[in-house]
Amino acid sequence: MGHVRRQCDDPLDDFERREVEVEGVEKRVYVSGDGPAVVIMPEMPGISPDVARFARWVGAAGFSVYLPSLFGVDGAYPRTEAAGEVVRRACVSAEFRAFAGGGTSPVAAWLRGLARAAHAERGGPGVGAVGLCFTGNFALSMALEPAVVAPVVNHPSLPLDDPAGLELSEDDAVAVAERVRRDGLRVLAYRFEGDRWCTGQRFAAYRALLGDAFDGRTLPAGAANADPPPFFREVVGCAHSVVTAHLVDEAGHPTLRARDEIIAFLKERLAGPSAGPPPAPEG
Repeated sequence: MGHVRRQCDDPLDDFERREVEVEGVEKRVYVSGDGPAVVIMPEMPGISPDVARFARWVGAAGFSVYLPSLFGVDGAYPRTEAAGEVVRRACVSAEFRAFAGGGTSPVAAWLRGLARAAHAERGGPGVGAVGLCFTGNFALSMALEPAVVAPVVNHPSLPLDDPAGLELSEDDAVAVAERVRRDGLRVLAYRFEGDRWCTGQRFAAYRALLGDAFDGRTLPAGAANADPPPFFREVVGCAHSVVTAHLVDEAGHPTLRARDEIIAFLKERLAGPSAGPPPAPEG
């Protein structure tokens, strides 16, 4: 039944569609749920049915989900030819730094603004940020926003041409490490063993930057869904997307445990007063 479901596009009609402006730049954001806010960023090639499924799981766990549209066709099933064109466009876009030496992607600043707005609207102790694949490291870049207190870095693939790169400028890397140390943050991360897009070298680089605050977890490649959508089978070509395209929705499965661990991490970090937005500043 799950395989049949993945063959179809997702209308996303259970999400509220908003046009959100941050510093003069407007993007569509899909919003659902109640409780503390969690920004979930899509993986390539966009807000696929599997990304939307993960967002719904997070929402059902007691969170308000903010799912920004950053590339691709919202709700589209990941087919190889169309998805490949999305990747090519993103790699040359001024919003993203897909290759080594580019520093932090400019879109991270927009995402920090979205987190600020979500926190102002939903309240609570802070905001969760979950990055996936192409957006994996954005969850860490977003930690430069004080409202972000629960970053989850899933199989980060940027920069595409440097297995040990972190897609951060030197200044941002120093600032992120300082924020993590100062505020006692923990960064949860996942990858599959043998993932050529998110290697063990990359996780080692995160640990070198963040020390014990980096909680990197590696799943066996054999645990990945053997029948992902065509783009993941033909272009990605390896076990990669832990909680989306390569997740196996069976009780006790390692990928489903990873999903549950992420939700438990969000609950732990975002537990606290959430009766409404924070009070307006005096004056």
